[in-house]
Amino acid sequence: MACRAVLLTVVSFMLAVLSLPAHAQTLPVPEATADTVAVEPDPFGRETPRSTVTALLQALADGDYARAANYFVEGGSSADGDAREASASAGDEASAAALARKFQTALDRGGSLAPFLALSNSADGQLDDGLPLDREQVGMFGDGEEQTAIVLERISAENEPARWLVSSETTQAVDDFIPDEQASAADQTDEVAIAGAPWTDWLLLIGIAVIAFAIFRGAAALLLLLLRKVMSDPQASAVYRFFQAALPPLSLYLVVATFYLLAADLPVSIIARQTFLRYAGIVAWIALAWFALRLVDAIARILTGRMRRAERRQAEAVVTFLRRGAKVALLAIAFIAVLDTIGIDITTGIAALGIGGLALALGAQKTVENLVGSVTLIADRPMQVGDVAKIGDVFGTVEDIGMRSTLVRTNNRTLVSIPNGNLASDRIENFALRDRFLFNQTLGVTYDTDADQMERLLAELRAILEADENIIDDDARVRFNGFGDSALHIEFFAYFRTRSYPESLAMQEALLLAIMRKLDERGIGIAFPTRTVHLQTQQGKSAIA
Repeated sequence: MACRAVLLTVVSFMLAVLSLPAHAQTLPVPEATADTVAVEPDPFGRETPRSTVTALLQALADGDYARAANYFVEGGSSADGDAREASASAGDEASAAALARKFQTALDRGGSLAPFLALSNSADGQLDDGLPLDREQVGMFGDGEEQTAIVLERISAENEPARWLVSSETTQAVDDFIPDEQASAADQTDEVAIAGAPWTDWLLLIGIAVIAFAIFRGAAALLLLLLRKVMSDPQASAVYRFFQAALPPLSLYLVVATFYLLAADLPVSIIARQTFLRYAGIVAWIALAWFALRLVDAIARILTGRMRRAERRQAEAVVTFLRRGAKVALLAIAFIAVLDTIGIDITTGIAALGIGGLALALGAQKTVENLVGSVTLIADRPMQVGDVAKIGDVFGTVEDIGMRSTLVRTNNRTLVSIPNGNLASDRIENFALRDRFLFNQTLGVTYDTDADQMERLLAELRAILEADENIIDDDARVRFNGFGDSALHIEFFAYFRTRSYPESLAMQEALLLAIMRKLDERGIGIAFPTRTVHLQTQQGKSAIA
């Protein structure tokens, strides 16, 4: 229902905007001139270093070397203005395709490219890498210690979008490093390829990941076993609980880190390596989020246990609220990071938060109201988890104060969920905050009791209250306060010295029994409603029935 309300609100807002009158005030638009030329986006996706490397690898994986040639610069330095783009329509197509094959061969022979997340996704590149503003290093290739940097160069032309291409220096180095016959031999292999890479390369990388996972997972299990052997009560140890929560996600993260170290320089297909390294980044984010979530839970359990032992129930509710808020924030960060790793542009989504804010303000008012209500409950502390309270018409024990609602367990053992926004306007009567319990009873004795008996009885009843250690002396009183229809009324007013409701019931029971014994001792009966009926006979005589 909330999603439907948000959707209807957004649609209504858009329709309202589209239905504005034609004479509404608008921003001035400059008139088009003959010299104005629209700049179209680059058809090959070379606007950023990340998009260039990703698209180049995709072309190599597809075996489309003619398309891959569009990501290289040939023929000298672009600073002199002599650079030209290597493409099927400019220069020798066969030579351009051969250059792309050589580039892939150089990478397959131990070359490396920066992982997906390490590549800049800005049109200006990374500005603090110490290179010229139009240069971006994205990898290395070579034999042994003689490594050559793979550098992208930003090419700008009039009326065309800026493009990031493999620089002419890198192109020349690749051409010198890989002879033509080696590139041809690599292209003529008969090995079965999967997604542009030999199946044996995929199998090797999968094997490395599985072995690394088995090693680290086994090491984590062995460490926990040793801790259980050393500690007398491991479950009561904060150190053991920390390792128990942290080791599973931490071992997964170490698997990813080990895979990065081992697979980055392996002489396997660059297509398989970069694909694994890219999606290993997703696993790394999942492992970090998992580690952070379990760490938050472990810390929250320790703090909650301390607050419960100290009977600080409101602090316990605060810890629970903060734990839930932290977990929501961590999941949101991990989700955004995974989307970025997959290649989904999150800047558009972030920009859409303006419309989302409008929808939130108009269509999700109750959600915001409940969230603010939960913060108010924690700040004002009208009740805590474990308190017995009456909220409106609901009476029961508060079991949980959540981000949206408060759960109350009634005496019938049903669970009532009350939105926190309603608690700001509802009447809350907290019985757990009582510092004493009231004893206010009215005793009715029979009319057979005369004044002298009443005075002696009142004195002895007052003595019972004074002798009771559970009674607070302030304002404790016993008074003969009226003539009822069938009884003489004696009022008891006192407070029990306890905060516990069950204890107050036991104290009240003991006091009532003492009062009954005193009445029996004095021979004074407790009155009950009676009625005397007078009957008039025909002879005028009356009889009492």
